[in-house]
Amino acid sequence: MATIKDIGVGAAFNIVTATIFLLIFAFLRLQPINDRIYFPKWYLKGMRDSPSSAGAAVTKYVNLNVRSYLKFLSWMPAALKMPEEELIEHAGLDSVVYLRIYLTGYVAAALRSWWIFAAARLCCLFLLGYDVILFGASNFFIILSLLRHKPGA
Repeated sequence: MATIKDIGVGAAFNIVTATIFLLIFAFLRLQPINDRIYFPKWYLKGMRDSPSSAGAAVTKYVNLNVRSYLKFLSWMPAALKMPEEELIEHAGLDSVVYLRIYLTGYVAAALRSWWIFAAARLCCLFLLGYDVILFGASNFFIILSLLRHKPGA
């Protein structure tokens, strides 16, 4: 059976790996040479030109604007708030499907974790000697109500 240390090492490895991949994506996305990969619709609509035809030699391949690296995640809140039709037009159907899967998984994980924490809290209350009444508000929620303090306190 896995110990807490094993689980912590696995979680730390996954968090570090995800952070590294996110930073690599953000860095590559900001480079002018990769514009055709990350913004193909902008080329089709004529909103962008090829980086090889504009500017100095270094700026064709490397983004030297430090401010763009500081705000590399600024597109995420805008993409999450954007309506699906506009997002399909702007980024493509694959982006909309990815965001929908992400949000669905996030909501499902949040509901599962809420149930786990509610059950753990209920067990702790029983073990501490509290009287607890459960009210079933719906299939998804339980409202806990304490009737009195711990006996002998």
